[in-house]
Amino acid sequence: MNIKTIVVGDLKTNCYLLTKGNYALVIDPGAEGKKILDNIDSSIKVVGIIITHSHDDHTGAMMDVFNKYNCPIYTGNNMVDGKYNIENFTFNVIHTPGHMDDSITIYFKEEKIMFVGDFIFKGGIGRTDMTGASPYDMKESIKKILTYPLDITLYPGHFHSTTLGSEVNNLNYFLNII
Repeated sequence: MNIKTIVVGDLKTNCYLLTKGNYALVIDPGAEGKKILDNIDSSIKVVGIIITHSHDDHTGAMMDVFNKYNCPIYTGNNMVDGKYNIENFTFNVIHTPGHMDDSITIYFKEEKIMFVGDFIFKGGIGRTDMTGASPYDMKESIKKILTYPLDITLYPGHFHSTTLGSEVNNLNYFLNII
């Protein structure tokens, strides 16, 4: 699987374009629809849009992608925890509320990668002081994610990727203060 990061909008949101064969998934098309669409090769068929949570900086260009490709939109509100197969892509959805009540993590077990939205960042976690956020839910989500292998690469909604193992100390710290 090929992963292309397209940084969009004033908040520098990471939009991810995943390609496998001639198929693609778009994760968090947050802004600058033209920029996102220009990064999709004409030979590629977009088979889905995945939204990690419903903040505007992650959904702003969603309709631009949808209007061009007429593909399903997957969110924490229409996906339950479990395994999904969309064309060439096999992944698990893990509900990880805390930053937002509809936050999900997309886990590609075979590739050892997770798309975590604003749940975890390199060196921190998402804010829990906004509407739809919950420190209690964040704590429970951190406990849940710490049960996964530490060599998983995390692709956050902003900034650089990291690994779960690199973030263990930060996450344990947050467990103790939340």
